[in-house]
Parts: sequence; structure tokens; C-alpha cells
Amino acid sequence: MDGDFDMNDKLIIFDTTLRDGEQSPGASMTRDEKVRIAKALERLKVDVIEAGFPAASVGDFEAVGAVAKIIKDSIVCGLARALDKDIDKAGEALKFAQRSRIHTFIATSPIHMQMKLQMQPDEVIEHAVRAVKRARQFTDDVEFSPEDAGRSEEDFLCRILEAVIKAGATTLNIPDTVGYSLPQQFGATIANLMQRIPNADKAIFSVHCHNDLGLAVANSLAAVMNGARQVECTINGLGERAGNASLEEVVMAIRTRKDVFQCQTTLDTREIMTCSRLVSSITGFPVQPNKAIVGANAFAHEAGIHQDGVLKNRETYEIMRAEDVGWAANRMVLGKHSGRNAFKSRVAELGSEFVSEEELNDAFFRFKQLADKKHEIFDEDLQAIISEIGIELEEEHTKLIALKVCSETGEVPYATVTLRLDGKEVTGRASGSGAVDASLKAIESVVKTNATLELYSVNNITNGTDAQGEVTVRLEKAGRIVNGSGADTDIVIASAKAYIHAVNKLQIPNQRRHPQKGDV
Repeated sequence: MDGDFDMNDKLIIFDTTLRDGEQSPGASMTRDEKVRIAKALERLKVDVIEAGFPAASVGDFEAVGAVAKIIKDSIVCGLARALDKDIDKAGEALKFAQRSRIHTFIATSPIHMQMKLQMQPDEVIEHAVRAVKRARQFTDDVEFSPEDAGRSEEDFLCRILEAVIKAGATTLNIPDTVGYSLPQQFGATIANLMQRIPNADKAIFSVHCHNDLGLAVANSLAAVMNGARQVECTINGLGERAGNASLEEVVMAIRTRKDVFQCQTTLDTREIMTCSRLVSSITGFPVQPNKAIVGANAFAHEAGIHQDGVLKNRETYEIMRAEDVGWAANRMVLGKHSGRNAFKSRVAELGSEFVSEEELNDAFFRFKQLADKKHEIFDEDLQAIISEIGIELEEEHTKLIALKVCSETGEVPYATVTLRLDGKEVTGRASGSGAVDASLKAIESVVKTNATLELYSVNNITNGTDAQGEVTVRLEKAGRIVNGSGADTDIVIASAKAYIHAVNKLQIPNQRRHPQKGDV
């Protein structure tokens, strides 16, 4: 945000894309993918990055540690249940962070205490206080959440929150874990807690809202209007079930309605689109065209009256400037004659960087290959190239070498594929109901995963018949779900790339998450 303001009126943006967002089925991210997103969130100037749940798995522990080592400006946070072993794991994972936070939680609603925890209320308070005190041994920045606060009794919330503040909690997060609350009710709860708790002034009140009734953003904003000064949210509203409060919607509502909200954020909102595209490409969760702020139609006008008004004065139908959230008004269009420096500069403007000369050379080679296929290369095409480079930085057991497909009217389509499988070239052949079906079956005849195809989705990256198609594939095997993505101007090749990406993820040892994933 622009301008100076009283820090007491700053709204802290706590991003949990890497933790709660990852709990969406199929959205699981590798360590390297988490690091790439964390770096993008840092460029966005997010205040707190919740990098994961270190006790959930070895993979999560390593990912939180990797993010903690590389992030310099944002606070890096790890989630922990109110258990000694969880908190110790979080403290260990965060030990290299410039600034760290431990976020501990325990359920407080009657149904959760009775059915899940099987604890009496006094026992729950005892566990919460112990957890906060233990977390303080690792960091002075401790956040506490009463899980399922939206269905908890207010008197009990006051008791437990007063106790954890005394124990050293500096942030109190009030989660609507199951998306049950309504805005007026939730806002009143925040106001009541801040008024009733004697030591409320010694902590920042935060909210974490789920979108089961489509009210996550509305509930979050209602809480802000009633004194909350931290909002927990995710890029694109990613999250389990119906998702979390959408970061871009919360931030732009605060920015656009300065007349209503007595607070501001310090985010560089021009980085919103870059983050949105990156998260979408890594997780394989496409952004719907009519999604607020980041959807393809968010600033599009088709109705004649609207077009006429916008041409005369943009503010007739637009309450925000597209440029302010990263939609480029004057995009540099690259082509086959564009040089290496122009390519590298544009990638840097999009918020990405190459970690080595080899990576730059590989990306530039792919760019030239694509430029031979289509006349103009847009920002979205560059994002797809960067994402593919990121994919190939990971360990590849299987790599596509060649694909031949035959499909003609009246004949059964078939495909022949050559893969490099753990260093050896292997060929497979299969027929199918179409070119894509035959190609994926040919790949499966070689890799033999015996996985079930849960999702196959195609989205065009740009417009035009020469546009790249981005394919998302989701595979399930023995309860494990992985997501793969691939892009190409040939949708059959893009499909093969996506399937192989998912297959490679299946090859990574399954580091199971803890049974209680951390539903705050």
C-alpha cells in the first residue's frame, strides 16, 4: 500500500497457502515447489508465511526448514498441535529462520473436545497453556488457535484465550474451521472477545475463515471491522473442502474501500497475478474465469453499455485498476527474433529468477522452440515455461522422449511412446477411444503404476488456435493422490507431459501426513 500510516492500523496478512492450501486433495507440493511459492509470497510482501506442519511428515519438516533458510523478509511460521513433540519439531524446523513463529492449536468446541480429544475443558486449557510456554522456548512470536472457535462457547473461549496470553501467546487466531459462521455473528464474536478478555490488549487478534458457505472473505472482513488485525488466507482461496479466504479478495477489498476500513496492508499488490498463476500451475487448480481479482474475466467488458462507459471513463465500471494487481496493461510480446536479454528481463519482471546459467539456457531453448510454433509469446506462455523448468528440477524417474499418435476417421486411434525409464529407453504402444486416451494408456503400459485417473482437465493458456494448452492430471493409488501438469501447443503432448509429471510424483516415497492434519 502507498503512504505512511500508524502501525497500530496495519492489517497483518498471514498466508497459509503452503500449509492449509496444500490440504486440498491433489494440491500436495514438493519441497522445491513450496520454496518457489514462498519466494513469490515474499515478493508480494506477505507478513507471515505458514510454511507447513513440521510434525506431519518428514517431507513437511524438510519443506518448512528449506523455506525458513531462504526467506529473509517475511516471518516463517510452522503449525503444531498442543503436543510437546509437535512443538519441538516446529522449533527445530524453524531454527534457521530470520524471524520465526510457532502456531499451536487445540480444539475448543464441545463436539471436538468430547468426540475427538475426549478431554474435559480444564484439561484443554492446561494443554494449551503448556504448549504456548513450550513454544516460547523457541521463539517470542507464538500464535494460538482454538480450533473450531466458530462453534465454541464464548465463555470458554474467554477463559482459554486469557490463559494463553498470560502464558506468552502474542497472536490469538479465531478460526471458523468448518465455515459455519455468518458475517454479523462472527464480527460480533471478535468484538465481544476483545472486550471481555482482561488482557486482550497484549495480543493481536487474528481470523482464519473457511469457505463452506461461501462466506470466508465476508467473515474475515467483518472481523477486521470489529478489531481483528491479522487475516489468515490463501492465494486463489486454495484450501481443503471449499477453500479458505482468498488473499487477493481480502487485500483488494481493504485497499479499495479505504472509506470503510480503518487499516491498511503493506503488500505489493502488483505481484498478486504472478502468485496466482504460480500457485495455479504448481497445484493444477485452475482459476475460474469469473474469479474476483485474478480471473480472466475480472477486468473484461463485453456488454456494449459497459464498453462505452469504460472507454469514456474507466471508473464507470471498474473500481480497481487491473495494473494494480499485476494485469499488465502494456505487455511486452516476445517472438522468435527476441534475444536472450529481452527474455531474461521479461521473466524477471514477472517475478521469477533463474538459479543457474544452465536453467536459463534450458528455459531460453524452450522459449525459442515455442516461438517457432506460435507467432507471439505472451506472459502466460513464459509462466508455463518457467513452471516446466521447475518441474524438471525435481528428480525424474520417467522422461518423455518421443510420442507418435495416429487418429483418423473410422479407425481406432493408437499411440506409440518412447520413455526414458530410470536411464533406459523403453517403448510402449496402446489404442484408445481418442488420441489422448491412447497416449496415456501407452505411457501406463510402460510405467505400470496401476493408478486411477481421478481428474483430467484442459485449459488454454492464451487465446488463439496456436495457444498452448495446459493439462492437469490427478492420479490416485492406494489412497495417495498426486497432481501433474504439462503445457504444449499440442494438447496430446501436453497430456503426456502432465501424466508423466504425476507418475514421477508417485515415485517419491510416500511421506504420510499425520492423521490430524491441522484443520485450523
